[in-house]
Amino acid sequence: MTRRRFSAILLFTPVAAIAAGGRATVTGRLQQSGSGPVLLKAGDGRLITLEGDVSTKAVLRDPRVIREQFEAVGEWKSPETFLIDPIHKKALFIRRNGQLLVVTYWCEVCAIRTYAPGRCQCCQEDTALDPRDPSLENTAP
Repeated sequence: MTRRRFSAILLFTPVAAIAAGGRATVTGRLQQSGSGPVLLKAGDGRLITLEGDVSTKAVLRDPRVIREQFEAVGEWKSPETFLIDPIHKKALFIRRNGQLLVVTYWCEVCAIRTYAPGRCQCCQEDTALDPRDPSLENTAP
């Protein structure tokens, strides 16, 4: 009997580990509260505090992104706080016409793509919000 219990524990342990380490997604509308944390209003009305690295926070505060239906990948720190994956993991999305698009920024002058808003590294012009199909990862504009 003990052997069966031990086998059952071994059988279900990997599933629990995978489920605990899995990524989560939040969807809703971004809301700013001055210089305070950026909040996401989920479809069920809950307000979720969003956290992330410096570049991620710049995207969260971009007024062009705030107008969009927003989605992010990361993990829950608590029931009210969601930690977004680092910017290099491309975990920030908007949804337009039912299509999920990764948030990117594009410099028309230099043809440089970035994942955070700001000035172009080359010409110093402002970059334009340019959401893209995630399958177009390493292709031209």
